[in-house]
Amino acid sequence: MVNIANILSIKQGISQRVRARRREAGISQSKMAQRSSVSLGSIKRFEGSGEISLASLLRIAAVLGYENDFCKLFERKNYQSIDEIINAK
Repeated sequence: MVNIANILSIKQGISQRVRARRREAGISQSKMAQRSSVSLGSIKRFEGSGEISLASLLRIAAVLGYENDFCKLFERKNYQSIDEIINAK
C-alpha cells in the first residue's frame, strides 16, 4: 500500500531543497523560469506545493547542475552480503 503521507513529505523535501539550491546560486524564480524553460507559475507552484511534471523537474535540476542525480534513481541495489540477496527474494 502507498503511504500518502510519506509521498507528500518527499515532495515537500525535494521542493525545499530545490528552493535552497536556487537561492544559494543567486537565481530568482523568474531567472530560473527563463533558464529552464519552465513557466514561472510552475516554479512557484512547485516550490510551494511540490507539484511539478518530471520533465520540468529535470529542466530545473539541469539549471542547478543536479541532472545526473536522476540517473541513479531505480538502479539495481548493490548487495553487501549473500544474506541481503537471500532476504531480498
